[in-house]
Amino acid sequence: MLVKRFRYPEEILDLEYEPNFAVRGLHYDVEKGLLVKLDSFLQLQLGSVYRGRTKVGADEVLNLYHNRLLPIAYVEGPNNSYRHNTNSKMVQLADLFSVPEMCLLCNVIEYFERNRIDYNPEIVFHDTRTAMGSCHPIMHGKVMVNTAKYIERNPKLVKFFEKLQNAGKNLFLVTNSPFSFVNCGMTFLVGANWRDFFDVVIVQARKPKFFTDESRPIRLFDEKTRSHLWDRVFNLEKGKIYYEGSVRQLQELKGWRGHSVLYFGDHPYSDLADVTLKHSWRTGAIISELAHEIKTLNREDFKMSANWLQMLTQLIEETQDDESEPAQACLREWMEERDQLRNKTKNVFNEQFGSVFRTYHNPTYFSRRLFRFADIYTSDITNLLKFSTTHTFYPRRGVMPHEYASHFI
Repeated sequence: MLVKRFRYPEEILDLEYEPNFAVRGLHYDVEKGLLVKLDSFLQLQLGSVYRGRTKVGADEVLNLYHNRLLPIAYVEGPNNSYRHNTNSKMVQLADLFSVPEMCLLCNVIEYFERNRIDYNPEIVFHDTRTAMGSCHPIMHGKVMVNTAKYIERNPKLVKFFEKLQNAGKNLFLVTNSPFSFVNCGMTFLVGANWRDFFDVVIVQARKPKFFTDESRPIRLFDEKTRSHLWDRVFNLEKGKIYYEGSVRQLQELKGWRGHSVLYFGDHPYSDLADVTLKHSWRTGAIISELAHEIKTLNREDFKMSANWLQMLTQLIEETQDDESEPAQACLREWMEERDQLRNKTKNVFNEQFGSVFRTYHNPTYFSRRLFRFADIYTSDITNLLKFSTTHTFYPRRGVMPHEYASHFI
C-alpha cells in the first residue's frame, strides 16, 4: 500500500517483518520520529528508545527531551483525555494491529536513515497508519479463504458459552468487523449455530463511536441482499443481525445497564474506556500477551534474578550514606551489577522494549490505562471456565511505600 498508493521506494518491499521487535503499548513521537516506552508516571525508559530499528543512546534521548519525565500535555495533549488528541506529540499504539504497524513504521524509517533520505516523521506515521487501515479488507479476504490457517480453534469456547447460557446469562456481540467476516470466523470457532448463543449481534459497530454517539440508529442487516434495511428498529431479536447503532439504544431496547453488564474487549480504550466511565459497565480485558508474560515470570532464572535485584537494591539503599572507601568501592560494584540485572530482567520479555506491563520497576503507561478501564483482565476468555458464574474476584491489597516498614507487610 505504501508503494502503490503513496509512491514509497519499491525497495521497502524487501524489508523483513520482525514480529518480536516491538510490544503493545509503546508511544510514537510524531515530531521526533522516535518509538519510546513510558511508565505510568510519564517517564521515558532509557535503553528502549528507537529511531527506526536503531537504539538511541541515553545521552541523545536526554538531549532531545531535556528530561526523562515528559509533560502530560506533550504525551496526552492539552485536554488530558484518554483519547489521542491531535495536538499531542505522542501517539500510543495500543491495539493488536499496532505491533506490525510499529515494525513497518520502524523498517521504513530505518531505510530512510540508512539511505540518507530526508523524511518527515509525522507524514511517515500517518501514511503507515492509513496503509495499515486500508489492508483490513484484504486481511479479511485472506482469512476467509483459508480460515484454519489463520484462526486458532479454541475447544473450550462452546463449553464456556453453554455454561453462561445454562446459568441464565444474556450474551451479546458488538464488533467492528463486517458480517461476512464475523460469520466465517464464528462458524469456524463455534459452529454453524453460533448465533443461538447470542441474544444480540451487532456488526460494523464503528467502536468507539458506538459508545459515544447519541444519534446513530441501529439498522437491520439483510443477509440475502447483504445490505441494510431502512425500517425503524423497535426491538432487538435473537437470530437477527444488526448494524451500527449506539450503546444508548442497546441499553434502552434491552434494559441492560450498569453493573449488570460485564463487557469484554481487547482494546483498553476503544472497547472499555467509555463503557466503564460513562455507562458504569463492568469490563474485562483480553490481553493475549499475558500468557508469555506469566510464563516468563515463572522461569527459575527470572525469579532468582528479580529476587537478587530487590536484595541488591536494598543493600545499596542502606549502604549509600557510608562514605568510607571500602563501602564506596562495594557500592560501585553493586551499582554496576544492578544495572546488569535490570537489563537482564527486562530483556527476557523482549530484547528491545521489555515487558508490556512494566518498565524496569514501575508499571507501564499501558498498564496504568488497563487497570483504570478494566475490572479484570486475562489472556483468554475461557479461563473463566475455572470459576462459577457467581464467583466474586476480590481486589488484592497493594503495598504503599510507607507500609514497607510494617511488620505485617
